[in-house]
Amino acid sequence: MRRGHAEVVIVGGGPVGMLLAADLAAYGREVCVLEAKPRTTDEPRAGTLHARTVQSLARRGLPHGEAGRAKRRGANREPFHFAGLPGLSITAPASEPPVLVKCPQAELERRFEALARRRGARVLRASRAVRIAQDLDGVEVTVRTAGGQERVRAEYLIGADGARSTVRELGGFSADTHPATVSALMGQVRLMDPAALAPGWHRTERGWTAAKFDARGYGRLMTLDCRGPHPERGRPLTLEELGAEAARIVGHAVPLAEPAHLSRFNDFSRLAGSYRQGRVFLAGDSAHVHFPVGGQGLNTGLLDAVNLGWKLAHVLRGTAGKDLLDTYSQERRPAAQRVIDNTRAQLALMRPDPRLDPLRELVAELLPLPDVSAHLGNLLSAQETSYAPAAAGAGRRGTFLPNLALAGPGQRDLTALLARGRAVLLLGGDTAQAPRAARGWAHVLTTARAACPLPGGTVRCAVVRPDGHVLWASGDGELAGVLRQWFGDPR
Repeated sequence: MRRGHAEVVIVGGGPVGMLLAADLAAYGREVCVLEAKPRTTDEPRAGTLHARTVQSLARRGLPHGEAGRAKRRGANREPFHFAGLPGLSITAPASEPPVLVKCPQAELERRFEALARRRGARVLRASRAVRIAQDLDGVEVTVRTAGGQERVRAEYLIGADGARSTVRELGGFSADTHPATVSALMGQVRLMDPAALAPGWHRTERGWTAAKFDARGYGRLMTLDCRGPHPERGRPLTLEELGAEAARIVGHAVPLAEPAHLSRFNDFSRLAGSYRQGRVFLAGDSAHVHFPVGGQGLNTGLLDAVNLGWKLAHVLRGTAGKDLLDTYSQERRPAAQRVIDNTRAQLALMRPDPRLDPLRELVAELLPLPDVSAHLGNLLSAQETSYAPAAAGAGRRGTFLPNLALAGPGQRDLTALLARGRAVLLLGGDTAQAPRAARGWAHVLTTARAACPLPGGTVRCAVVRPDGHVLWASGDGELAGVLRQWFGDPR
């Protein structure tokens, strides 16, 4: 990679930016990451990977926890909460990795950065993007470092630089917003009296606490005040203020000590009007922010990265249809809208107004019901997400294909095969041969045979995207037209 040039510049070296860098570098692309912080910091941020994120990372060759086993039958379940209410179960096929994986955000960032560097990406820390200029052929980024300013030229720029995104502001991206209505505090502290706070989510008529502490009293405390946003959002939080707010909510003293990190947040939400402006893209919190209930923010950003990485790699390789990059915003923006909507709904249910008690009691009764639990569990874990085209008769197109065993020599299962980074032409166990229409795209497709009939009964073969979603299935229209639209002309 020439200094001052890269095929892709990524502004922001958090988990989303580092995952994108690792994925693009795996495709052999020249990537440069610009991160303002000199090092990763261990702030108490997101720590839950939901089912669809874990499944998608496994398909990109990044398993977390125990790998899925394609021949397993049935389902795995994990208890979860909705609006702080217990009783929900999140379910995923037993052939997939764990339903929930606990992994601190800082650990993810370090892991993805190390992988990106091993694959050849250039990571420049203590480097802040201060100006971007886009033309027909690329983007020029002005970077401020300790040694002064320099310019980096790229074919594409991705802003993964968080809620206060410089790329979003400099790129002129519009956004839909909802103002803050609550005030929340977060602290990584030591609880000196274990009896002072019950673990988990707890509501009083004055607000909420969410506490998780180990046997020595070290852990995390969150408080929620629904009376309105804090008038001084930018004022540093003190240990005394956090302790006083917790005491106000629970009605007795909450002794705290040894603060490692303290912060404020609220329920302000923002969704970019589009994730693309020419050669500039947004991903993660730069594109969408919301109230952090249900652990969905980090997951939504990582799924942005999984969606964009392989598409941008195909464009740079010259094996993409002319509108492939437009599908990124078309697919991922509605998914983020669903997250914003469900977090706003949960917060409405969490407001400690006694007039809402009958509604909360009714929801608590509904949560354990199988259909309700499946619907809300799939919503929070993003397993409901489908990239089906808007046109009628799309069939299985856009749905996520569960892992299944393969019949060929050296091919274990679909997840492992997709980790190679290529789309898969998947034949059902009873299908004689691959469709003739696919022959012109052998340079982008790997053909494999399932060890069993494909899901859906009448589906005899399917094309699966590198991110695990179905691009085409038999009965969903002309295969050649779909392949040309996504991967360009045959060769």
